[in-house]
Amino acid sequence: MLASGNGDPLVCVLNLLRTVRGEVPYERVKGIDRTLIDTPASYGRPRFLADATWLIETYEPRLDVDDIDINALSAMDGDFVYDTFVKGGS
Repeated sequence: MLASGNGDPLVCVLNLLRTVRGEVPYERVKGIDRTLIDTPASYGRPRFLADATWLIETYEPRLDVDDIDINALSAMDGDFVYDTFVKGGS
């Protein structure tokens, strides 16, 4: 797995952000809160950013979160990308 790049901290962060809370057996709190999916941006965005920051800081100790930016790839299709600005931790 490490040979294919899965051990890279940014790949791990991307996998964490693509996981919905409750879908990982024996780790039911790992992932993004499912109630934040399909919420209005004015209500869900601040809660999502707080949840994503907690998730990254809890499950990826190699990185420190500086900022998270959500960008729509194609608003009509509902595709989004998470740009996470992190710095290496100790």
